[in-house]
Amino acid sequence: PRRLNQQRPILFSGISDEESEVEAILAQAKKLRAEAASIEAAFAAEKATKLATAFSQFDSNSDGVITYSELISGLKKNLKTEDLDETAVRRLFGELDSDGNNVLDVEEFKMGVSEMATRIDSYIREEKQAKIEAEKEAKLAKEKADKALQKLEFLNDKPPNQTEKVLSVLPYLFPLMDGLQYGRFLLQGEDNIIINAIALVYIVYRQIPFSGFVAFFALNFLAGNPKLNRLVRWNLQQAIFVDIALIFPGLLQGLAKFALPAVGLSLPASFTETFDDVTFVALLGVLGYCAVSSLLGREPGGIPFVSKAVG
Repeated sequence: PRRLNQQRPILFSGISDEESEVEAILAQAKKLRAEAASIEAAFAAEKATKLATAFSQFDSNSDGVITYSELISGLKKNLKTEDLDETAVRRLFGELDSDGNNVLDVEEFKMGVSEMATRIDSYIREEKQAKIEAEKEAKLAKEKADKALQKLEFLNDKPPNQTEKVLSVLPYLFPLMDGLQYGRFLLQGEDNIIINAIALVYIVYRQIPFSGFVAFFALNFLAGNPKLNRLVRWNLQQAIFVDIALIFPGLLQGLAKFALPAVGLSLPASFTETFDDVTFVALLGVLGYCAVSSLLGREPGGIPFVSKAVG
């Protein structure tokens, strides 16, 4: 029991020392904060004094405000130079002029001469960098424009002239020649200069061995020629697809002739004539649309399925 009683004062004494140490640290921190606040206040007061002095130097007519001309004159005097970037100074003035009344009062004059000089230098660097970037962008834009022009010259994607408009219609003679077989009932007994001219061309066309294959490969070859105008190339390709589409009416008619009798049905005697007449009239409508559009200088891209295949 005696030892226990002897230890208690030691325990209490240890706690008291710790509390004293904490209090000392807190007191030291308070003192440091006070010193820091004092230093900041002194620095702020010194800065305010310098700004007030600088303001009075820049305010040449002592009217309590600084104009742009007074600012640039004061900067030239303090920086001892006549070579100031007025664009940068104007930007600085606008940044300081928070109320936008074109003059700086004491509250707006928040930079010393050295700080203003640093800010002006940063503006000049930004302006130079922006100029370099603009020159790069202009160079890239010119290169792109030159490449586009070269591509335009190479592919001949220019608007077609009158001769090219007429030439762009000629490829449709290919599907017309192959489609005349569907017009034999409509054209039979007709006698006029247009039909006679078409008949003459058809006879010559059929006299050429493998005329269909020759025309197909010729149009396909010419469609890949980049020197031909785009409208001509487009119509060369579309004429090929229109000609290919003419296979389907004959195919459907052939299937009907063989399939229907197999299920005990028969075609009317007038079916073939009516079917061919409708097919030929539809073909003439398509070719007429293509010819008119091409002569107007527009791509005839409104034919369902076919024009989409041309792209």
